[in-house]
Amino acid sequence: MASTSSANTPQPAPWKSAFLEHIGKMESPEFVFSSLHPAPSGSPTPYLPRARYCIYRGFWAELPENKHNEAPQNPRIYESEMPTFTSDIRMMKIPEIFGSSSGHAEKEAQMQGSGGGGPCEAVWWVKETGTQWRMKGEAFVIGQDIEGQEQSKESSGVRTVKSELGSRMRVVKEDGKDDWSWNRELTAHFGNNSPGLRGSFRAPPPGQRTDKPYDDKNLKLGTKVEDLNDPVARKNFRVVVIKPEEVEQLDLNDPATARRQHYTFVDSTGKWEHEELWP
Repeated sequence: MASTSSANTPQPAPWKSAFLEHIGKMESPEFVFSSLHPAPSGSPTPYLPRARYCIYRGFWAELPENKHNEAPQNPRIYESEMPTFTSDIRMMKIPEIFGSSSGHAEKEAQMQGSGGGGPCEAVWWVKETGTQWRMKGEAFVIGQDIEGQEQSKESSGVRTVKSELGSRMRVVKEDGKDDWSWNRELTAHFGNNSPGLRGSFRAPPPGQRTDKPYDDKNLKLGTKVEDLNDPVARKNFRVVVIKPEEVEQLDLNDPATARRQHYTFVDSTGKWEHEELWP
């Protein structure tokens, strides 16, 4: 593996085990993902909030086992507390992540590969435990350019992703660390989707009017993709990784004892600070 950096080795998050236990009780681990959309010209604020439901796909570098996934997978060399979900580059959340980042990407060409870092918020309501989980941080996009070039020729977006996410990845097994592959992890995420869901990345352009022309030879509704390297689907496929800075666990089981557990990541120490708050 190349291009990970951290001034201090990140310590395991004290909230992780409870979060995984709660998410494991959900029939489907759906959550609301919020990002920032550029406001129309003349608006009193530069951005407007946008929210949609996504499916939690595990923490980055800890892809859950799936007996139906035939993609080659990395050994469990790293662990993290960075939630992932998959997305289509043609969805608005991708340019929102790029456009609201510190790089303020504006041109479409700047949003085609890996990069981003825009502010985001993710919220899970786990009714099975009466708990709300909220994460605030930055979102990064991983695309097919994440590997394959010499480090000196990597794009600024690739370097940013590897540096920012690498700073939160802990080594759990030294043996095999140099062989861990970002691209293999990306492909494993694609393989973790069903053929029908993979086929959604070969659907007509999301949000485009149906009377407008499009590549109807390659893009169709209801397609099933078996090939893990399908060129059309893989061109549109992205993994989004949330790098949380704040995490809240709100327990609403009993109004008489309800509490809010608030955790903040401290870069200078690599540790999570904790405080208990009223709900």
